[in-house]
Amino acid sequence: MLRRGFKSECERLALAKREDAGKEANDPLDPWGLAATMGIRVITPHDVPGISTACLETLLEADPSSWSAVTLALGRAGDLVILNSATSPARQASSLMHELAHALLGHTPSRVDVSEDNQLLLRTHDPDQEEEANWLAGCLLLPRPALLSIRSSRASRASLLAKYKVSAQMLRYRLSVTGVERQADRATRRAQRS
Repeated sequence: MLRRGFKSECERLALAKREDAGKEANDPLDPWGLAATMGIRVITPHDVPGISTACLETLLEADPSSWSAVTLALGRAGDLVILNSATSPARQASSLMHELAHALLGHTPSRVDVSEDNQLLLRTHDPDQEEEANWLAGCLLLPRPALLSIRSSRASRASLLAKYKVSAQMLRYRLSVTGVERQADRATRRAQRS
């Protein structure tokens, strides 16, 4: 369960990141641009030096649904996010934002796996941290002002999904959990009665 005040903090952080990027509160925030400003490199498995064809086939063809993204701590080289390029662009945006949320929240991994040469660290977070990162990722992609703008927009749903780089499921989820959908429905019913 998220601690009291956490959701409001996430909304403020999402708006602050937009302001830092010179954007309005209801503008989309590009996950790749945010990663760049945070000094986090983003690649796909195809970009991993020396990766075997068999490994690529396992990750991207045989079992692509078993993972979305992974963050590697590379010591002085900084953090690196590897995104599953077999998923949709919207899923990649969501997965990247989730990984960035861990970094923004300063999460400490609950488990760290170290490579034999002590150069590569793979981090795993506990369930509470995962829940926090999920919530913040949703806010970064679709903060409340963006949801209100989307809900009142006459643009097609497809164009709005493309604009914000999110899936229909993510949009429905955020409209529901923030109460924006209920709020808009009540306003519509009041207007119809008037």
